[in-house]
Amino acid sequence: MGSFSIWHWLIVLAVVMLLFGRGKIPEVMGDVARGIKAFKRGLNEDAPAALDNDLSPRL
Repeated sequence: MGSFSIWHWLIVLAVVMLLFGRGKIPEVMGDVARGIKAFKRGLNEDAPAALDNDLSPRL
């Protein structure tokens, strides 16, 4: 009862394919990839500002 067999995973895959269809899954994965790239870009843009704040003299 602890782990899933191959049949469980095949049934889950079949349900996902029925819900989303074959064309929707690559679209969703593309959206996820664009979100990750935008997140990384945002981190890189904020990094210099954070470094400038760390180098300022403390009063």
